[in-house]
Amino acid sequence: MRAPAVRVPEELSARVPVEQRGPGLDRDGVRLLVSHGTEVSHHVFGELPGLLRAGDLLVVNTSPTLAAAVDGRVGHARVVVHFSTRGDDGRWAVELREPDGRGTTRARADAAGTTRARADAVEGRGCGGPAGTKVRLPGGARLVLEEPLSARGERLWWARVSRAEVPALLREHGRPIRYSYTERDQPLSVYQTVFAVPPGDGTGSAEMPSAARPFTARLVAELVSRGVQFAPVTLHTGVASAESHEPPYPERFAVPEASARLINAVRAGDGRVVAVGTTAVRAVESAVGSDGVVRARAGWTDLVVTPERGVRVVEGLLTGLHEPEASHLLMLEAVAGRAAIDRGYDAAVRGRYLWHEFGDVHLLLP
Repeated sequence: MRAPAVRVPEELSARVPVEQRGPGLDRDGVRLLVSHGTEVSHHVFGELPGLLRAGDLLVVNTSPTLAAAVDGRVGHARVVVHFSTRGDDGRWAVELREPDGRGTTRARADAAGTTRARADAVEGRGCGGPAGTKVRLPGGARLVLEEPLSARGERLWWARVSRAEVPALLREHGRPIRYSYTERDQPLSVYQTVFAVPPGDGTGSAEMPSAARPFTARLVAELVSRGVQFAPVTLHTGVASAESHEPPYPERFAVPEASARLINAVRAGDGRVVAVGTTAVRAVESAVGSDGVVRARAGWTDLVVTPERGVRVVEGLLTGLHEPEASHLLMLEAVAGRAAIDRGYDAAVRGRYLWHEFGDVHLLLP
């Protein structure tokens, strides 16, 4: 993958949410970088209604964020289990990570394979496979690793949990997943977007669909009053390792009939279809047929949007700022083109924009 010719200084990681950075700030106080092709302008997110026009459509992900990190033990060693995705057979895809003493976690030092994983378990470092590894969880629950999620590696495993229902386990003992660039643990409410709708079966996203985080109820009302429409879709995001920069694994999604009709109607008119987050792009692009028509669809998607594949529906994208190695940048390039991404990321670094889920956002428009 061709990464933008910029490197992100460590001090540009957003360590706390914007509303905790100073008095009077709300979620829509983050900065907003706007790219019209290769033309760049600088705003705050609260100015979004003036940057869109009547008839535009925002496609939003309604998946709620789960308290997906749970402490456990392998032998005498402490581990943190990240619950990623629930399978159709009741198993969960999970990642085992090492506590680092600061309330966050780190990937195991060597992800080379089963031999190292077995040594970790024996020596008490507690992270990795192999199949059959048993993890003790709070409340007497037990987790057993059964098989790697895919042939690409052993970071994520299918695991079966006994003596507890996972949704109840997460509600009682879980906390939001966070990585070392953040300052401290936050309550789950900090990771919920204004669009989150719990589906009732305990499923949701292991990591926040963060592009929608800056929206507030007040801002949504203003957008609607100006004629901007919203199309809800759902895509439950799995664990996206901050270290591995892997392409996304298969994820569960749904595009309802009403949203499909609305997207098709806007495309037939003068409005623009703008996805809020890469998760919304993946859901919508998974529901479009070869004839270019979006249809109601639900299930699993393994779609990876690249410049070679292109996009068939989405014309604009509101997204966070991704590290140069992140696979999401291929999707951004598919939507806006390489020159726009290079110009935008250069402007973001020079302008001292903040990265990651609590950071600033980037609006790409045609």
